[in-house]
Amino acid sequence: MFRRAEEHSLLSALLDGCCAEGNSALVLVEGAVGCGKSEFLETAAEEAERRGALVLRAAGTPAERGHPLAVLGQLTADAPAGALPPPSAPGTAERVGSMRAFAAAVRELSTSVPVVICVDDLHHVDELSSRYLLHLARGTRRSRVLLVLAGSAHDRGADPLLRTELLRLPHFVPLRLTRLGPEAVRAMLPDATDSEAAAEAESGAESGAAAGAVAEADRLYEATGGNPLLLRALLQDPQARPGEAYAQAVLACLHRCGPATDELAAAIAVLDDLATPAHLARLSGATEAAADRALEALAAAGLLAPTGRRGLRHPAARAAVLDRLDPAGRAALHREAALLARASGAPDTAVAGQLLAARHTGEEWALPVLRSAADQHLAQGRPDRAEALLRLAHGACPDDALRAEVGIRLAAVAGRTDPAAAEHHLAAPLAAAGAGLLGPAALGPLARTLAAQGRIDESVEVLERLAAADVRPGSGRGEDPLDGLSAFPRWAVSARAGAPADAPAAPPARLPRTAVHPAALWALPVEPEESTAARSAELFLRGATLAEGTVEPVAQALRTLLHLDGAGRALPWCEEFAHRAALREAAGWQAVFGGLLAEARLRLGDLAGAAETAAEVLSAAPAPGGGVLLGAVAATRVRALLAMGRLEEAGAVLARPVPAGAARSVHGLAHLRARGHHALATSRFHAALGDFLDIGRHMKRWGLDRPRVLPWRTDAAEALLRLGEAHQAERFLADQLTTRDAADPWVRGTTLRLRASLREPKERQAMLSRAVDELQRSGDRYELARAMADFGQVLREVGEPARAAMVERRAWHLAGECGAKALCERILPGHTGEGAAAVDTADAPDAGLVASLSESERRVALLAVHGDTNREIARKLYITVSTVEQHLTRVYRKLNIPGRQGLPVDLHPGVPEPA
Repeated sequence: MFRRAEEHSLLSALLDGCCAEGNSALVLVEGAVGCGKSEFLETAAEEAERRGALVLRAAGTPAERGHPLAVLGQLTADAPAGALPPPSAPGTAERVGSMRAFAAAVRELSTSVPVVICVDDLHHVDELSSRYLLHLARGTRRSRVLLVLAGSAHDRGADPLLRTELLRLPHFVPLRLTRLGPEAVRAMLPDATDSEAAAEAESGAESGAAAGAVAEADRLYEATGGNPLLLRALLQDPQARPGEAYAQAVLACLHRCGPATDELAAAIAVLDDLATPAHLARLSGATEAAADRALEALAAAGLLAPTGRRGLRHPAARAAVLDRLDPAGRAALHREAALLARASGAPDTAVAGQLLAARHTGEEWALPVLRSAADQHLAQGRPDRAEALLRLAHGACPDDALRAEVGIRLAAVAGRTDPAAAEHHLAAPLAAAGAGLLGPAALGPLARTLAAQGRIDESVEVLERLAAADVRPGSGRGEDPLDGLSAFPRWAVSARAGAPADAPAAPPARLPRTAVHPAALWALPVEPEESTAARSAELFLRGATLAEGTVEPVAQALRTLLHLDGAGRALPWCEEFAHRAALREAAGWQAVFGGLLAEARLRLGDLAGAAETAAEVLSAAPAPGGGVLLGAVAATRVRALLAMGRLEEAGAVLARPVPAGAARSVHGLAHLRARGHHALATSRFHAALGDFLDIGRHMKRWGLDRPRVLPWRTDAAEALLRLGEAHQAERFLADQLTTRDAADPWVRGTTLRLRASLREPKERQAMLSRAVDELQRSGDRYELARAMADFGQVLREVGEPARAAMVERRAWHLAGECGAKALCERILPGHTGEGAAAVDTADAPDAGLVASLSESERRVALLAVHGDTNREIARKLYITVSTVEQHLTRVYRKLNIPGRQGLPVDLHPGVPEPA
């Protein structure tokens, strides 16, 4: 038995009294379904046989409940041949004589051997057999007879007075089997032993394994309520998680709780938290009194939720009951439950849950209830539930305008888990807006959602329609339609009506007087806020939480850090918010923050990291084949793969389908740039130039022309150089150095590298030297490697092969760190792979010696590795040439190298370099 020590001790005493001392006893074992009554009876029979007693067994069944003397016939058949008279059911007088004869025969048997009679399921015993058993109990009080009866505590059977009559007998022993407590469940675990418990108690502290066992026992108790039958079934399921065995045990318990319990259990499963006795009676067709009795039986069996909750104990139990219902009947029950819930004033979330389960929207109040419940679920952090309710509401809308409103809300919610679906949900509202079917109440949220998705042109078009509606500030609808989208400051806006501050002199869009331009949500701050913007962004991120209303502001802050303060500063924050999104299983948010993380890694020259991060985002997306946001993430992967020399893989990623009109969105520009870079790599220079110029046109029109974000001019210049259009290339590069971002090290370094190719060797050398310095400050190792490769080449041209060799070694090493194999091959042909790495590091100084360098010595050595002469180093560090020479002499001595050629190529600055 399930470690029922007290009950087992009582049974042993009664058996000893009967078999050894000749005492009689009458035991009535009662308990809820599944609590071990049948097992107790079997244990009693086995123990009795071990003591040499004659055991007679019988059990009542629902099928034989209406058959007179069915159970008594089982006992007679189980006795030795001819030992008991066959039962009969003549008239009343003859029946009494038959009962006396049966009792006398049992007494006669007990004179030669103790007799133990075990009858299970007393509540199913036919009425006449129960009369025989009562007469037997009375007539064997002084014989070696032990009568053990087991029955339900909640079903009195065909003879409700039987228990009362048994209770009056002096040798009556009641025994109630209850459910197991948490400690008893702990003892049932396979790895739980008394010795372990004793050891833990003796040590005074639980081990980690013991604490885990306690947690596991609590979980098992929560699922079973201590019901032994459910517990045994649960332990049979894989990893003791509710499965098929548990479900079947639940159904068996429900079936054995009584004939009316099946219908009542279905009602409980459907109503769940709404399962009051009145509702259950209404839904199941039972009386309220019958519902109360059935609930009492189910609660005693541990099938119902604990106090403070309603419904079945475990979701798997509820699923087992619901799954056996036919679909039409189940939907009808849910529909009726929705009406009951609505009529009783239940919360909208409860009513909407029933409507969703029934797929029913036929009531006039259904649509507002579904929308209200969706908002509540969102506020409570259950977006999946909210999205399901909005999908149902969307299909129930009676007209295009209302359907558009719900579709806009659905798009905002779906953005958490499926960015492509979120974009798709706006197709119908956009069509309705174009047809003039939407009013201001829908146009504002539509413009806001489009702006959040980066769909600038479409958002502007919607805002123009809103302006045409002549919405005045005093009308109650004059607030900014984009308000609330960003809790982070909008630095780029100089005027609330029209385009952003740096927009070209083109006719501005006619927007509502209170509206900010949608492009402002994607703009970087401009002077004078630029100097403090990165610091403000980081302060904002430190206190930001991840929720539906904070995704856009957090992304805006991350973009600000990335482009104004450098990718190195933004990287840990991108990692943090991408991790938070992953923990919430929010694939849409993962696409936002994972995309920024991939971009940050690419900007640092971590090509493999960027490609891998983008791939992870794309694989996590529910619809990897579409959406402009996912297209932008794919574009980052394409650019990383191209830099790594993996052209075929890049082409395969670029072949992903792109939504029509993607170029009208901010994310679409990333796709254009990746496509242009692929065209460059495959010698399609005109196609590349066309993509880059398209980017420039869009960025200028939106007022987002910031080379820090998207340097389309250098891209276009590179395509023009490949086409032999040096003059046009120079014009684009010179133009970039006049923009507000010209002082940015990354922008200036990449621009100078390309511009140097248009100069004579001596001027090219000086320009590339400056480019190397700028790119070293930017943190972009890949662009630094490209600049150093060009620098090494020009040093050879001007007759400085020793310096060239040092610079090329450093460039080759950087390119290898980035994973840019094609660039490695261009720098040092044939020196790729592990062999080249071994050659590169064979004579490298010990890392401990490098660590011994002072900060000043490290700075001088690093510039020397970059190919700077002593005079150039002195000028850059504002020290004398003599001081440079002294520093280098100490560096050579500490590293035990003969000169510059022995400096380690993997040397990195110990502290940030001075501007």
